[in-house]
Amino acid sequence: MYVVESKGGAIACMLIALSFLGTWPAVLTMLERRGRLPQHTYLDYSITNFLVAVLIAFTFGQIGSGTHEMPNFLTQLSQDNFPSVLFAMAGGIVLSLGNLATQYAWALVGLSVTEVITSSITVVIGTTLNYFLDDRINRAEVLFPGVACFLIAVCLGSAVHTSNAADNKVKLDSLPSDKKDGEKASSVNPIENLSKDMENGNGSAEKTKAGTAEFLVQLENRRSIKVFGKKTYIGLVITFFAGFCFSLFVPAFNVATNDQWNTLKKGVPHLVVYTAFFYFSASCFVIAIILNIIFLYRPILGLPKTTFKAYLNDWNGRGWALLAGVLCGFGNGLQFMGGQAAGYAAADSVQALPLVSTFWAILLFGEYRKSSRRTYVLLISMLFMFIAAVAILMASSGHRK
Repeated sequence: MYVVESKGGAIACMLIALSFLGTWPAVLTMLERRGRLPQHTYLDYSITNFLVAVLIAFTFGQIGSGTHEMPNFLTQLSQDNFPSVLFAMAGGIVLSLGNLATQYAWALVGLSVTEVITSSITVVIGTTLNYFLDDRINRAEVLFPGVACFLIAVCLGSAVHTSNAADNKVKLDSLPSDKKDGEKASSVNPIENLSKDMENGNGSAEKTKAGTAEFLVQLENRRSIKVFGKKTYIGLVITFFAGFCFSLFVPAFNVATNDQWNTLKKGVPHLVVYTAFFYFSASCFVIAIILNIIFLYRPILGLPKTTFKAYLNDWNGRGWALLAGVLCGFGNGLQFMGGQAAGYAAADSVQALPLVSTFWAILLFGEYRKSSRRTYVLLISMLFMFIAAVAILMASSGHRK
């Protein structure tokens, strides 16, 4: 079994995880903006996300010979470690609920702001829990100033969303009513034209300048989740719910691998990170499949009904959705590998993933184009706090004995 033992190796795992975990939300957001139903996308994503966990378990978890304290993956499957398995599965359940919620929040609140708020809540609650669960191996005088930076960032993130929503309202109010009607009349079926858009990038939204009122109207016409007319607080409520779920999954994984509450019988080894990750991902997969099949027939937020057969036949953008699952799977696995070596509180530095997500949001989706000066100042301040937070949390890294 491969074990990350050095502080440098742990930080390397965190940095790679940060890039992966900041990129996969942009992929799912792209598909939603191009008209693919989120239920279809999330089902595809869930499949490869789970397969990555299986791959990691049978490779890193089986390399070399295990010991009694750290047995290989297959050896642990037959051991009496059910209490730890339950904690790992609980972590997978709350992560699945959080990821499911964020795909709707990305549409209503925006990719970068959603990631800022959820990540900040995750750090403020989750990192504090992990600090005590890890027997305080991280330097408190460094760790908690980093947590404070994330707390400030969540306030700035909410302010950015409010300011940007006001900017968009001004843009739309300035658009003549006949222009709005014309755009709506010329809108096309997003599902039927998704394949052409994905391959050629020649949909109507690309023909207008990002940030303009026309761009916002055309984007609304082709996306799968309609946002015009929906209350701002709906998106924020979903975002805060997702953040609360995210704040619990790493502490649950921490307890699963370190058994701080002594739930295992004497002589039974703790779950190794790869075994815990397997059970974690399995429960995440099961919950995602159940909920999204329900949402096929009972959709939320005004989405159209669909069927499992329609999902199976929907190949438009499927490759992108499968790729997102791969990125998320490896991102979570590397985060846990680094956390087991350097402390899960320090591993929460990957929650600076909004730095990566904001890059993609601006580059790919034109978020904040032609916004007000106030919005830009808030956005820059928010990103600055994240840069400070990730540096401080990584500096707090300890070493598990």
